[in-house]
Amino acid sequence: MAGGWGYGGSWVALAGMRGFTVIWMGQFASMLGSSMTHFALTIWAWEETGAATALALAVLAFSLPNILVYPIAGALVDRLPRKLVMMLSDLAAALGTATIFLLLLAGSLEVWHLYAVFAFMGLFQSFQFPAYSAAVSTMLDKDQYARASGMMSLAQNASGILAPVAAGALINIIGTRGILVFDLASFTAAIATLLVVSIPDSRSPGGPRNSILEDSLYGFKYILARRGLLGLQLVFFLINFTGSICFPLLPAMVLSKTGNDTVALGTVQSAFGVGGLLGGLFLSVWGGPKKKVHGVLLGLALSSLLGITLMGLGDSTPIWALGAFTMMFFNPLLNGSNQAIWQSKVPPEVQGRVFSARAFIAQVSQPVALLIAGPLADKVLIPGMV
Repeated sequence: MAGGWGYGGSWVALAGMRGFTVIWMGQFASMLGSSMTHFALTIWAWEETGAATALALAVLAFSLPNILVYPIAGALVDRLPRKLVMMLSDLAAALGTATIFLLLLAGSLEVWHLYAVFAFMGLFQSFQFPAYSAAVSTMLDKDQYARASGMMSLAQNASGILAPVAAGALINIIGTRGILVFDLASFTAAIATLLVVSIPDSRSPGGPRNSILEDSLYGFKYILARRGLLGLQLVFFLINFTGSICFPLLPAMVLSKTGNDTVALGTVQSAFGVGGLLGGLFLSVWGGPKKKVHGVLLGLALSSLLGITLMGLGDSTPIWALGAFTMMFFNPLLNGSNQAIWQSKVPPEVQGRVFSARAFIAQVSQPVALLIAGPLADKVLIPGMV
């Protein structure tokens, strides 16, 4: 039985693709709420400071602890039930949102509060990615990984479409506080879906256990011992370094060149979501190339040459939106192919450690890039464009 009420009225937890679909729905609600909050707080921070550095530091505050804790998070994810880890991550994010809401309600919210709360949320978010990815691997068969990756891409990009439009429209009606309340409700939905789903336990059976330090290093050793996976990971290291310079500055670029037009910013950010949504649908139908590494290389080339170049050379909302759409249309091919490679090559019982090491390697360049991005925009790029 996949899930539902069993004989005698007892509840049987959902499992397999049905169970994953329920989790996916909860995570989609959470993504939508979080994306709306991010949009609203980006507008708030820009109006308070008028500085791109403030936006870049907000991203840095979230990403730095997120990156540093990844190795330890992976070791713990492989020791604990993945459902519990995901629930605790959602609870921590909800607590962070509630803190911002209360400060805003009291009229005491300052930009540095965002940095502190984002750091707290980033700390716990480091557990979410390895736990969610490893849970998918244990819940589904290998031939369902592509479909699951497509669904995850659809959720991410559908929230990218809806959130800027919804937040941009609602911020003048219910304000930032109302958007934060919606975000809190979305976290409740995400946690509720986890309660009714069965996630198989892939932890190793009893026996001698390594120390946390040894397990934290295991993922790096695993990747370093496999040249193909290491080369693939270095590609994503470079992607994240360049992306971490460019994309935190996009709101500042659009707002500075459009006279703080939030509709223009919402249009560009929605174009990201539309492109990703259609790209995810395309990948779900096509399935990608048989050799997934070809999907990684093709997605990277088309996303960069066609999409990012348009955004960099553009000088109006339609061109920026076209570039954003094009870039994100090919992004699911890039990330979906990459995810399928890792899920099929790494045993489920060590995926927490390996996926955390993978995330650390890909994102360790972000703090340096973000520290460069804000001052570079404020002192050089934005003055040169205005």
